[in-house]
Amino acid sequence: MKRLLALLVALVVVALGLSFAMLNPEPMALDFYLGRMTLPASLWLVIALAIGVIIGAGAAGGLILRQRWQLARLRRQAASAREELSELRKLPIRNAP
Repeated sequence: MKRLLALLVALVVVALGLSFAMLNPEPMALDFYLGRMTLPASLWLVIALAIGVIIGAGAAGGLILRQRWQLARLRRQAASAREELSELRKLPIRNAP
């Protein structure tokens, strides 16, 4: 059910994008510091979206890597604490005088 809903949402987004591209076929010029490019407005939006996705994925990737390193460190600490606890349980209990 979840996949069907996701597929339906994706199809609606693609249909809206195609209709937007059909309604705005006029070329649009953008001036950069090094030159000028003329592309349709819909293509400029797709390029901006792609750049945003790349930047967002890079930022999220850095956070995910940092969290994975922290998780690995915490797992090592937990394993060490479990091992120490296991060793302490093996020691005999001394009675107080």
